[in-house]
Amino acid sequence: MYRPMDDNHLDDDRKWQIALAKDRSFDGVFVTGVHSTGIYCRPSCPARAPKRENVRFYATCEDAEAAGLRACKRCTPQSIAPDEQAVLASLKALRGSEAPVSLEKLGILTGYSPTHLQRVFSRAVGMSPAAYHRALRRERAGEALSSGASVTEAVYDAGYSAPSRFYEENKDRLGMTASAWKDGGKGVVIRYAVTSTSLGEMLVAATEKGVCRLSFAEGPDELRRRFPNAQLEQGDAEFEALLAQIIDAVEKPGHAPHIPLDVKGTAFQEAVWQQLRKIPPGETRSYAEIAAAAGNPKAVRAAGTANGANTVAVLIPCHRVVRADGSIGGYAYGPEIKRELLARERAAHSGDGDLFAD
Repeated sequence: MYRPMDDNHLDDDRKWQIALAKDRSFDGVFVTGVHSTGIYCRPSCPARAPKRENVRFYATCEDAEAAGLRACKRCTPQSIAPDEQAVLASLKALRGSEAPVSLEKLGILTGYSPTHLQRVFSRAVGMSPAAYHRALRRERAGEALSSGASVTEAVYDAGYSAPSRFYEENKDRLGMTASAWKDGGKGVVIRYAVTSTSLGEMLVAATEKGVCRLSFAEGPDELRRRFPNAQLEQGDAEFEALLAQIIDAVEKPGHAPHIPLDVKGTAFQEAVWQQLRKIPPGETRSYAEIAAAAGNPKAVRAAGTANGANTVAVLIPCHRVVRADGSIGGYAYGPEIKRELLARERAAHSGDGDLFAD
C-alpha cells in the first residue's frame, strides 16, 4: 500500500506548491533540484525555499544525479526515512500474518513506541494497523469466495478464528451475507425505484442495510445484471422515505452522511471511497492526491479504477475528483452531470458559479 507513486499526474506548478508546503506525503514521488546550489532534496526538506527560477523537478534521484546534482545531506533524499521504514516493516508483518499483530509487537519490530507507530502508520496508510489487518481479512475472504470456496473455507483461509468472528466483524459494514458475494445477492431483498430528477432519470436501490446502487440513466435491468439471484422489489413506504432523502441529496448535493450505504470493495477501494467522502463540498482533488490520501501514492491508476467502481454516485462523491491539470475529466454518467453537481456544490457552499471550462 505505502509505495512512492510516479509523478506523471503532477505538473511543475503543483510540485512547487508541494515543495513550499514541505508535504511529507510526496516524499519519494519526485525530488526538487536546486541548480544554483547543485543539490536535490525531498519535497519535505526543511531547508529555506530556493528561488523558483533555480528549481527543476526530477522523477528520481538517479535523474537528478544525471543532471549533475548531488543529494542534500540534510534530508537525504536517496535514503528511506525512518518513518517510511517503520511503515513498510509493519505492512510486511501485517500482510504475512493471519492473526492480528498487536501494536506492542509492531513497536518492538520497528523500534517505535506503540503510540508513535500508530500515529505514523495511520498518517501514511490512512487507517490504523488494526483496521488495515481487518480490511486485509475481509479482502482475502472476498477473494476466496469469488474463487468458489465455501463460506467456511473462505472464512478460515482469510485468518478468522471462527465464522462467528467474520459475521460479527462485518455485520454493520455489509448488508449482504458472505454467500451473496459470490451468489449474486442470493437470499437478499433489494428494493428499488426509478425516479425523475433535474439531472435525469435516477435508479436507487437499497438492501435493509443501506443504499447499494445510485445511478443515472439505468433501470431494473442493471440491478438484475449485478444481483441476478437477489429478490428485487419495488420500493415500499419505508423505501419512499429513504428515496426522498436521496433525491434531496442529489438536487442539493453536499454532505449526506446520514444516508446509510451498503457497498463493498477491496481494502484500497474502500480507503479511496472514505477519502472521497472527506472532500468538502464544492472542492476537488486529483487522482494523485486521492491515491496518496488512501495510503498508496503510486496507485494513481488504481485510484481512478476505485473511483469508477463506486456504485452509489453522489453519496460517495466521485464527481469531486478531477484531472491533475484541473480540468473536469471523465464521469460514468457524463461530464455534464459532473459539472452540474460541482457547480451546485460550489454555489451552495461558496457562492461561486461554474467551476470548469474544459
